[in-house]
Amino acid sequence: MRFFDIFFSLMAIIVFSPILIVVILILLLTGENEVFYLQERMGKGFKAFNVFKFVTMMKNSEKMEGGDVTQKNDVRVLPFGKFLRKSKLNELPQLFNILIGNMSVVGPRPLTPPQFYNYSDKQQKYISLMTPGLSGIGSLIFRDEEGIMDKIDKDNSFIHDKIITPYKGDLECWYFENRNIFLYFKIILLTALSVFNSNKKFRESFKNLPKPTELLVDLV
Repeated sequence: MRFFDIFFSLMAIIVFSPILIVVILILLLTGENEVFYLQERMGKGFKAFNVFKFVTMMKNSEKMEGGDVTQKNDVRVLPFGKFLRKSKLNELPQLFNILIGNMSVVGPRPLTPPQFYNYSDKQQKYISLMTPGLSGIGSLIFRDEEGIMDKIDKDNSFIHDKIITPYKGDLECWYFENRNIFLYFKIILLTALSVFNSNKKFRESFKNLPKPTELLVDLV
């Protein structure tokens, strides 16, 4: 699938270059005068790499209250950053990660080391065998992760680590066991559709997905 990763990332960079330029200019004129944010993430084979993103939050936000988990209406998110996160445009610089080869178009989302080690040993093993993706089954099902956390009456860190992460890990293991070129293209298509219909739930678009917990069953 490396050929398709290179082809799609190159085409996307060309197509989205006007948007990339506009976002860069806006970030230079607003916020904290920074454009790109590099953060260490876990990659294939347990190897860490830097993921590229547009800046959406205050400097050193990971050291503030909330840590690596972003909540709905998080005060650390910059005004223009809210739009970038909602539209997912903050993820566009990861097209260069795909071109470099430390990411794929489809795969498990690359996580910070602390988030990655919240997965079970089995989940870590499966996920470490795959190249992280710009989109994937976990990203698609939990497209509105912040909104889902807001609907559960529990502490956000508990929700993320004890409710969402275990199920997301199960989804990534399911992808590992079922991945093929057809599933690769299906996830790309559904990801594109999700841009125009952000409220749609995509779990019913796949057969035999792991069953979510009772708290999540009506939310994903």
